[in-house]
Amino acid sequence: MAAFALPLLLAACATGSPRPKTAAPAGDVFGPASGAGIQTVVAVLTDGDSAATPDINRRFAAAVARAIPASAAVALPPLSGDGLDPTLEGYGTRAVTVAGDSIAALRHRYPRARIVVVGDAGGAALAANLAGVQPHLIDGIVLVACPCALPEWRAHIQSQAGALPAATSAGLDPLKTAGGISPELRAAVLVGADDLVTPVKFSRAYAEALTLRGIATDYRIVPGKGHQLLEDPEVLAATERLAAALTRKI
Repeated sequence: MAAFALPLLLAACATGSPRPKTAAPAGDVFGPASGAGIQTVVAVLTDGDSAATPDINRRFAAAVARAIPASAAVALPPLSGDGLDPTLEGYGTRAVTVAGDSIAALRHRYPRARIVVVGDAGGAALAANLAGVQPHLIDGIVLVACPCALPEWRAHIQSQAGALPAATSAGLDPLKTAGGISPELRAAVLVGADDLVTPVKFSRAYAEALTLRGIATDYRIVPGKGHQLLEDPEVLAATERLAAALTRKI
């Protein structure tokens, strides 16, 4: 495992200077750090609302690198969640820009690989928006417990908690950015049947929007599961299926 840092990307955004497009990718890398033999690179994005998130992120990335042949996986730093820079809030344009820089760095480091982004919760909304705003960067997305109908999800959270978190004051709605997604992209959308934070209806709406655009979408409701779904075997299996479908096209 090799660790890479994000300070150059963040500094560039803060100062307005050009962002390096060929910098080392942010986050922890599992599998080969580079190499022409890598066919699949999986970038894992989660939100930062839990102290356990970085460990979950890394465990899932390590499992992906073990499970998918000729692959590397990167656990990217969270760009949404409580306590983070609100301008990096995971539904906003700046978070999409910073995440896009990291994915561009991965494309440079692994020039022959297909790029798959696995997003969990707030990271799923970010992955969906990135696929819609910068479609040239991504070949596949796996969205887990996604708040993918953003205004409706905010209304749901407000009805549950009585107030919205400060970090959700602005952002992009994945249902709207879906119009920019490449028809060549492949997608998987998974949600727990008992998820009370991002209920099934929000994932279903997004999966339906992708399907209407003719995008190959593997949509699954996982029985008996709640919001903490990333480490469920169904998610890893969906990521493996998607990666296999993409590598057959190489």
